[in-house]
Amino acid sequence: MASKSYPEPQQALPARTALFQQRDGKTYRIPALIYISDGQTFLAFAEKRKSPRDSDAEVLVMRRGSLQNGSLQWSPVQTLSSALLSDHRTMNPCPVYERKSKTIYLFFVCISGEATEYHQIATGRNQARLCYITSTDYGQNWSKLTDLTDSVIGDEICNWATFAVGPGHGIQMKNGRLIIPAYAYYIHCRCFPFHFPLIVKSHALSFYSDDCGVTWQMGGKIQMKSCECEMAEIIDHADRSHLYCNARSTRGHRVEALSESSGAAFDNPHVAKKLVEPHHGCQGSVLSFPVPEPSEEDEKKPSDCLTQTDTKTWLIYSHPTNKKKRRDLGVYLNKSPLSSSGWSRPWIIHKGPSGYSDLTRCEERFACLMECGEKSEIEEIAFVEFKLSDVLCT
Repeated sequence: MASKSYPEPQQALPARTALFQQRDGKTYRIPALIYISDGQTFLAFAEKRKSPRDSDAEVLVMRRGSLQNGSLQWSPVQTLSSALLSDHRTMNPCPVYERKSKTIYLFFVCISGEATEYHQIATGRNQARLCYITSTDYGQNWSKLTDLTDSVIGDEICNWATFAVGPGHGIQMKNGRLIIPAYAYYIHCRCFPFHFPLIVKSHALSFYSDDCGVTWQMGGKIQMKSCECEMAEIIDHADRSHLYCNARSTRGHRVEALSESSGAAFDNPHVAKKLVEPHHGCQGSVLSFPVPEPSEEDEKKPSDCLTQTDTKTWLIYSHPTNKKKRRDLGVYLNKSPLSSSGWSRPWIIHKGPSGYSDLTRCEERFACLMECGEKSEIEEIAFVEFKLSDVLCT
């Protein structure tokens, strides 16, 4: 049966706050969002660009959100000047918080000059660098840049036309492992003797650290064609961990895969028939969270609303819901996250043009940072908050 676009929302849309707006010749794209409970602080990141084009990206920017007198207050836009390499542009913010050392690792890629992704794929010559900066004071100050390309990717970079991280948040697993989602355009075949790439396909993978971010390694790639991705940890009732990957695809539906080795390898990738993609695909965000205890409000809902099957965690996912265009951003819930058929119908949080997004959890609420607008999805990057009860039983 063919996939269908979803109907008009049946409830009011959540209030949104524009954090980055297209103006004065500047465009902001590629949102990333985390909430740090230790400091009760939101950090919202984006790329600042000279134009909407990827090749006109410049630098990463950030706003800090904190509770003051019961309301969420946002700092002015801050340019992350240490997240720069000379003669490179900075792209794809991907933050993760390390609990033990209370350190934020902000990963990104630095691309040489104006080299486009298409040019790198066509020539087979990677122009991207894997980099990060850190903060130990909830984003008020940032370290100098660290370039991991040679030490982590090494000679494998010869097989990559290009690569990037995220975009969107990374995670720290229950065992302490830090996970940075990523994807690489892998050169499967070259034309000899000219050495031009003949077959190049994108594959999702991860970079990970088992020592609180001191050293990093490269995980295994998903064998099915897949692109921009985010990852989440699913805990089953036997307390076993499953690393879940949700990736962009050009197949008309998202690609999903599970790892039983915390990202060292991914098994049995498949398309998620309930999660539609527009023709060229779009980035999406996924988040896991503990199954909630039923509240009095929940107990008034139909009995199947809180039915859970095989896990101690659920998944929540944000993405445009229209299969033809980037519009009508929705939030989906999966209460059986080891099954791709467990996804609910989406709850729409923005009606109209919408693009990339990133989810985070703040205490008992959720927040989403999303590209959206009235005529185009690149008009602004806006912040919204919502409750689980808003998404249940859609």
